[in-house]
Amino acid sequence: MGSIPLSEDLIVPLLQHSGATALPLVKLGDDVLKGQKIAEADGLISSPVHAPSSGKVVAIEPCAVPHPSGLAEDSIVIRTDGEEHWCELQPCEDYTQLSPVELLEKIRDCGIAGMGGAGFPTAVKLDPHGGAEIDTLIINGTECEPYITADDMLMRERAEEIIAGIGIISYILDEPERVLIGIEDNKPQAIAAMREAAGDTRFDIVVFPTKYPSGGEKQLIQILTGREVPNQGLPANVGIVCQNVGTARAIYRAVRYGEPLISRVTTVVGQALERQRNIDVPIGTPIHHILKHHGIHRRPDAKGDYRRSHDGLHHRR
Repeated sequence: MGSIPLSEDLIVPLLQHSGATALPLVKLGDDVLKGQKIAEADGLISSPVHAPSSGKVVAIEPCAVPHPSGLAEDSIVIRTDGEEHWCELQPCEDYTQLSPVELLEKIRDCGIAGMGGAGFPTAVKLDPHGGAEIDTLIINGTECEPYITADDMLMRERAEEIIAGIGIISYILDEPERVLIGIEDNKPQAIAAMREAAGDTRFDIVVFPTKYPSGGEKQLIQILTGREVPNQGLPANVGIVCQNVGTARAIYRAVRYGEPLISRVTTVVGQALERQRNIDVPIGTPIHHILKHHGIHRRPDAKGDYRRSHDGLHHRR
């Protein structure tokens, strides 16, 4: 997994999740630290936003974001200082010393939103007081689209952190009867890494044939359990909670080290690029900055096609 130089400006949208747009906590000219909360959640279905690096707030205004609508979204623009000075974090060595409600508060405060699809605020999805009886936890290790290999690379290189995050999720949900980690059969290295990391846990690695669109939540649930989520319904209606491997890892980092969600693994691939790989990139990094560092070229016969894990600027994809 690679990285690229820090962009001079980070354009951080205030809506990186399903629900309501976050409310700014900073003003123009403020100095911010890496990991500092710069916008607060607006209501239950919302999520706070944090500074991906240290620097100065140079704009709070609508900015272009990578969305098919082409519409601008309210954003905070940070001129980075290159120092990467962190704010003070609140680590936790033993999550079992905290109650599920306290853990959910940490997850919410760190701005964790689903990293595999719609970006639903994770603390809401995991709320044990939702009333539903959850007997199965499913962890989605299936890429959502062709060309994307971000989850594959994450499982290969961060399997232990993913498994640790799954342990935290299971604890919050009062230890569901089954914990299934679904991975497509075209990811042998990821499967091996996850099996080794799962070790003596009770988590089951379930390998199934690669067939689009198995990465969809409802499709994966049917593949692994045979249960069908009702139309207009939620997985919890059939006793299931589903989380992406990236979300599980983010939960671990949030609980263990107090780290907010300020970066994600992103696939950069396409015929118009000299270099194709996965990188861990700060949220808010402009797409042109990512492409520049992968040798984009505009040949007359090239359409400039590139695909990524949909998240140069957002948590979600």
